[in-house]
Amino acid sequence: MMTAQEIRAQFLDFFRSKQHKIVPSAPIVNKDDPTLMFTNAGMNQFKDLFLGNQVPDARRIADTQKCLRVSGKHNDLEEVGLDGTHHTMFEMLGNWSIGDYFKEEAIGWSWELLTEVYKLPKDRIYATVFGGDDADGLPADEEAKEIWKKYLPEDHILYFDRKDNFWEMGETGPCGPCSEIHIDMRSDEERKSKSGAELVNMDDPMVVEIWNNVFIQFNRKADRSLEELPEQHVDTGMGFERLCMILQGKTATYDTDIFSPFIKYIEKQSGKTYTHSYDPKNKVDIAMRVVSDHIRAVAFAIADGQIPGNTGAGYVIRRILRRAVRYYYSFLDIKDPFLHTLIPMLSDEFAQVFPELDLQREQVAKVIEGEEIAFLNTLENGLRRFESLSVEDNQIKGADAFELYDTYGFPIDLTRLIATEKGYTVDDKGFEAALAEQKARSRADAQKEVGDWQIINDGEEVEFVGYDTLELKDAKVLKYRTVKVKKKDQFQLVLSQTPFYGESGGQVGDKGALWIGEEKVSVIDTKKENELTVHIVNRLPADMTAEVKGFVDAKTRHATENNHTATHLMHAALHQVLGGHALQKGQNVDHKRLRFDFSHFQPVGAEELQEIEEIVNQKVRENIALEEDRTMPIDEAKAAGATMLFGEKYGDLVRMITFDANYSREL
Repeated sequence: MMTAQEIRAQFLDFFRSKQHKIVPSAPIVNKDDPTLMFTNAGMNQFKDLFLGNQVPDARRIADTQKCLRVSGKHNDLEEVGLDGTHHTMFEMLGNWSIGDYFKEEAIGWSWELLTEVYKLPKDRIYATVFGGDDADGLPADEEAKEIWKKYLPEDHILYFDRKDNFWEMGETGPCGPCSEIHIDMRSDEERKSKSGAELVNMDDPMVVEIWNNVFIQFNRKADRSLEELPEQHVDTGMGFERLCMILQGKTATYDTDIFSPFIKYIEKQSGKTYTHSYDPKNKVDIAMRVVSDHIRAVAFAIADGQIPGNTGAGYVIRRILRRAVRYYYSFLDIKDPFLHTLIPMLSDEFAQVFPELDLQREQVAKVIEGEEIAFLNTLENGLRRFESLSVEDNQIKGADAFELYDTYGFPIDLTRLIATEKGYTVDDKGFEAALAEQKARSRADAQKEVGDWQIINDGEEVEFVGYDTLELKDAKVLKYRTVKVKKKDQFQLVLSQTPFYGESGGQVGDKGALWIGEEKVSVIDTKKENELTVHIVNRLPADMTAEVKGFVDAKTRHATENNHTATHLMHAALHQVLGGHALQKGQNVDHKRLRFDFSHFQPVGAEELQEIEEIVNQKVRENIALEEDRTMPIDEAKAAGATMLFGEKYGDLVRMITFDANYSREL
């Protein structure tokens, strides 16, 4: 039986033999795309390539990508643990063509890998193709069907509608028809009694999808219309955990060697036995699956720079972590912090494919342990608060259940569980009403409507010149749009060339002014969106085709740069005083001040703080010259000892900043 490590390696080796460049996984937390909180598919990091906003350095790419589906359109969190296949974090094996090969090669290589390399039985394989959609004016994908007929009998090729066979990353963005590959794992007797074709896409646990070939041809616009992309692309995704389940002859992903060592460890530490049961009443088995799954999502999110918090992505990670704590506390009778003890095993398992966790195992374990301690105290406080609630007609008021959830971080399902144990019910309608009211307030505070880009000049790349000059000459508007934020219009421009620094790396965006023709427009902020530099302006000019000139507010930029330099000096001082584990986890730098977030096991003491300040002040007084290597091969930068920030996506060429080769060197 092949191990999970061997299965992953064979996939990457196969596509390497097909001249694909094997690239690292992008961080699991998506920082550059405002439409996605987490990376939820392998293609996310290549979105700009599909849209034509970035020129690829390779047109054939393959990787294994860390994905998380716990928010937005794709949200599997509440399903995890109840069955044998749902997960929060999962790996997606994928291969991509950026304007190179298309359906013929993608389908042919899928067949070759599955049947000749992995040796899956051909008569158990089914393929689905897009059956067309009248609303979008799209015909059935007869081309894909004809290609599949070279490998499969016609009764193994099935048409499905847009729900199953038209793939979209989100509400907007690249999309297209897809062709899924399914396999029938039932016994021979079951297959004789009923055709597998009748069970494809019918949620049968033994007839499952293993690979999806997406043929990206369109861009879904905000008004829901489709526009043809300038090139055709291929985006494939195969769930690694499910593939291992099939190749290892299991009926649940939790029975593969990806999860079974963790479940055995949980058994040993809890003194309880895992019975492979999917009875919803068997909370012990559910709890073991929840813990073995959730630790992966939490650990890799933290390793990629997302600390659990009260808002945004941080809140999602905290919610996953607390769900795991709740399950081991309530059903495994584990009352002390436990999740963090799984980190050494997890780090070892993924050291070769996702080394960022192994390199930070101690810090990640400490962060998780701190969260566990805090929530275990919350559980105890919440239980005490529960005991003091007034109960009317054996029912907990919805407002009280919401207070436990909102104030004490008490999951509603835990409130329901305790209520049931005491013979009570919970006013679910009252709870949902209070929750909906809170969500409405949050939406009102953060309401944002994004319109489509209006194209003025198409097919050009954005050139950033802001490292060398703060003036802009002879540029032109590439595109513009209006975004509604809190019911107010915000105007955005993308230029062919810009000295304006878009907010990234913790440094705020530049401000300044543009002259578009004879008309002056103020730049009130600059943002990065994927590979675009987006200028937020006070109004749109009358003539979008006029020549663009302008300048960055130099005084503000230089003051901001000084504070950014100080973060580099501070980072190096932290390493000297606290240790190499004190890595940056976030920063916010403007012209007035800097904020620097870093990992450490405990609060920084007064003497340590004094020493850090003295080192930084000493380095400031040395007036060290900046050394910039703007396009250095990443392997050379690593060899030079540059500090790399976990959670950042680096290309083959990087920008290395040095303030004294013996003191501070960072990417």
